Amino acid sequence: MAEARGMWCVPCLASLEILQELCRTEELTCAALGIGRGELTEYEVEYLCGFKKEKGTAYYLVKWKGWPESTNTWEPRRHLHCLGLIKQFQEDQRAFHVQVKAARKVKLNHCRARDQGMAFTEYVVRKSMHRLALKCWEEQLNRKKNHQGKILVENEVDFEPPPLDFHYINQYLPSRGINLTREPLVGCECSDCLVEKCCPEEAGAKFAYNAERKLRIAPGKPIFECNSCCRCGPLCPNRVVQKGTLYDLCIFRTSNGRGWGIKTLQKIKKNRFVMEYVGEVITSEEAERRGRFYDSKGITYLFDLDYVEDEYTVDAARYGNISHFVNHSCDPNLQVYNVFIDSLDTRLPRIALFSTRSIKIGEELTFDYQMKGSGDVSITETSETNGPSKKQRRMECKCGSASCRGYMN
Repeated sequence: MAEARGMWCVPCLASLEILQELCRTEELTCAALGIGRGELTEYEVEYLCGFKKEKGTAYYLVKWKGWPESTNTWEPRRHLHCLGLIKQFQEDQRAFHVQVKAARKVKLNHCRARDQGMAFTEYVVRKSMHRLALKCWEEQLNRKKNHQGKILVENEVDFEPPPLDFHYINQYLPSRGINLTREPLVGCECSDCLVEKCCPEEAGAKFAYNAERKLRIAPGKPIFECNSCCRCGPLCPNRVVQKGTLYDLCIFRTSNGRGWGIKTLQKIKKNRFVMEYVGEVITSEEAERRGRFYDSKGITYLFDLDYVEDEYTVDAARYGNISHFVNHSCDPNLQVYNVFIDSLDTRLPRIALFSTRSIKIGEELTFDYQMKGSGDVSITETSETNGPSKKQRRMECKCGSASCRGYMN
């Protein structure tokens, strides 16, 4: 269901299968439902939900894409050319048996083989539907993001679905009454911004990057990048944050109760820009009101923009980008910096996350919600659902680092 700005959305009451069947009946295509021209005229395996052997022949129960479950059919292995789905089915089968064995050890499962077969069918169908929902969300996120890096979604821990009331945005979204002026009044005329007197020096700051766009200033120092009025081109070394995330990242479900997290799918070198923290810009008074509500729910995503004045706050609870899912750590690999590009309003800096050390492929990305040593920015984390907060009750930290403080705020 489409959402008007400022309004809440509600989930559709019709199931995915019903909507797909309606599309097929009416001969309509819908990318969001996975119904293209091919699905209207051809049969495609959506997932496998059963297995049996008859007279030495292996059969799989097939759920056909765009067709209701009532049309599922048993097909011999030789008819199927979906090796990936067969492998996935076998992995689910092994995972299910591991769960059954674990349950037996604590005497929680005494069901017969027939009951286990029914339980496995239910498990594999639920798992397949869950993967389809995550895949649909992944495609949606990649359609909405405007940066180079791809976004993947992974959950091999539980059946937690995509968040229903989270909307991906690429830049600050001002709440009513807040004006975010993005048009600069003046720009540099440098032919080589790295050696000439450029935007940072005009603002009384140090040039933040070297020739390879690697950060070279200490935490707490502001970053002033060249803006849309500057004569330097897109290859200028002083254009980094504005180019967006360059790395492929994965939203994944953590296994220790910290909710969703972010891991990198590419190696990230030290002092490199990774992502920007964006959300809805609200007043500090509104942040106090929302903070009380978030406290009652044990969640919050409030980030104070207190570089000079504590007038505005970024709330990434409903509107945000991939940084919405970054977890806290007492030994983080990301550091927050205040950035100014088109707007020089010191009340409204952009928030950029840079790597503090070399980060390996598959490593989770984290930052310290208390932001020690990062200047005037002050934030803390509160909950499983990953978010910095204003004033919160003390919450236990689960980062697992050797230097863990025990609490996140």
